[in-house]
Amino acid sequence: MPQPNFPDSPEASPADTSFGDILTQFEQTHHAGGERVEGTVVSVTPDGAFVDIGRKMDGMLPPSPDLKPGTKVIVSIRGRDESGTYLLSTIKVETPKDWTALEAAFAEKRTIGGTVLEVVKGGLRVDVGVRAFMPASRSGAREQADLEKLVGQQIECRITKLNAAEEDVVVDRRVILEELERQAKEAAFGKLEEGAIVRGTVRSITDFGAFVDLGGIDGLLHVSDMSYSRNVKPSDVVKAGEEIEVKILKINRESRKISLGLKQLSADPWTEAVSKYTQGSRIRGKVSRVLDFGAFVELEPGVEGLIHVSEMSWSKKNVRAVDILKPGEMVDVVVLNVNPIDKRIALGLKQALGDPWEEALKKYPVGTAVEAPVTSLAKFGAFVELGEGIEGMIHIADITGEKRLNHPNEVLKQGQIVKAVVLEADKERRRFRLGMKQLEPTSIDEYLAEHKTGELVSGRVVNVSGDRMKVELGEGVTAFAPVPEQRKEAAAGAQKADLSSLTSMLAQKWKSGGGAAESGEGVRAGQIRSFKIVQIDLEKKRIDLELQA
Repeated sequence: MPQPNFPDSPEASPADTSFGDILTQFEQTHHAGGERVEGTVVSVTPDGAFVDIGRKMDGMLPPSPDLKPGTKVIVSIRGRDESGTYLLSTIKVETPKDWTALEAAFAEKRTIGGTVLEVVKGGLRVDVGVRAFMPASRSGAREQADLEKLVGQQIECRITKLNAAEEDVVVDRRVILEELERQAKEAAFGKLEEGAIVRGTVRSITDFGAFVDLGGIDGLLHVSDMSYSRNVKPSDVVKAGEEIEVKILKINRESRKISLGLKQLSADPWTEAVSKYTQGSRIRGKVSRVLDFGAFVELEPGVEGLIHVSEMSWSKKNVRAVDILKPGEMVDVVVLNVNPIDKRIALGLKQALGDPWEEALKKYPVGTAVEAPVTSLAKFGAFVELGEGIEGMIHIADITGEKRLNHPNEVLKQGQIVKAVVLEADKERRRFRLGMKQLEPTSIDEYLAEHKTGELVSGRVVNVSGDRMKVELGEGVTAFAPVPEQRKEAAAGAQKADLSSLTSMLAQKWKSGGGAAESGEGVRAGQIRSFKIVQIDLEKKRIDLELQA
């Protein structure tokens, strides 16, 4: 069986052997088994770390980024160098001393220790009691620079090929690192608990969230658990490489999946929504989404309200939300209702704009004449625009008094400017009823234009009721006059005249003003009498008369 191939050294004569050499040989002999002690790192240099192991001389560990002054470490004493410094190692396994130990370690797939000697073609040369080869792909180093950093370091590895006859040994470090990583993940996974708040590093970002490294094990931070706001992008909340604090929401031990939450670390804004957004309050928000039935408005991150399409306009019918609001637009709204259980807030846009009907009722009281364009025609009438989305309706019967219409389009067309008068203002039904024929000149209008107070006119007594008589001054023109005291009794007993016999006479009497009954004759229906106009009310179109003797 070949023996380990160690470098040759000349035999030292007793005379040339110093006390330091003897001490070094003693230490190497008595600590060949790798005595393990606890030490404290006292200083770090590019060549390695000096460790206080409780002896007169400090020990030296190979360079490592994990070593810092004050760090406690468990080390193995491998020997001493020429200056008497202890050569230390953190490797917990033994380094084989001969081929027999190497064969046993190979057969048992046991982890062994070794020292990286140099970088060679395709990998590293490692001293494991003999010179062994480690392929670069099995070194655990990702780049050439990392490979070179391993030179001089003590490592743990496993023999994957051994040919004692050819002194050919191949070792693998990566398999050890992978096993340690798995063990570390298992230990880390076992310590995690649902509800715990932990720190981690964002490893990668996707469209649906981000994966967070919790110390060798990944957890998923879903986009829905990043923020209370809707439609956020993961990249807008976290960045790759960023260290964040998250809450463990759920752990699936079987599938080894971990769900994380970020928004859960802050209070749900809905807890204060009830007190903050009271019914009737006016607020400003940003339109986040526009749908067929309405638009959602973000009042603050995590709190949205809905403006239903019916609450967007006071007057427009069958409106489309997309024609009124756009995503990203800032709008003023009024809170109509708050439902904290379902997390819903009903908003009104038209309420914030003000009800144009309040102003319209003041602007268009009954009797007001208006000029407005015809917006649409229907079989029952026409609609006109009074401004600010307020419409008025002219019934077909109120369009003209000249003839009976079958459809408004016989005299009106869309866009035509018409004159009308307000007949009714219904606030509850939000409707103005207008009339056009009411502005057409009538018989009484013409009569009032041709006559004045104090003028003497002829008229036919239509009827006598109590102390008042109704008088016809012309076709469609009536007036009223008091019955004289001395003639009330005679008028009460008078018989109704035959009106048909007086028709021809009335036509001439109205024109001539003559034909009055004899002064002694009592007042009765059908008589043609002379009257004096004592009062004219143009607004009410009323004429008051006084009977002349």
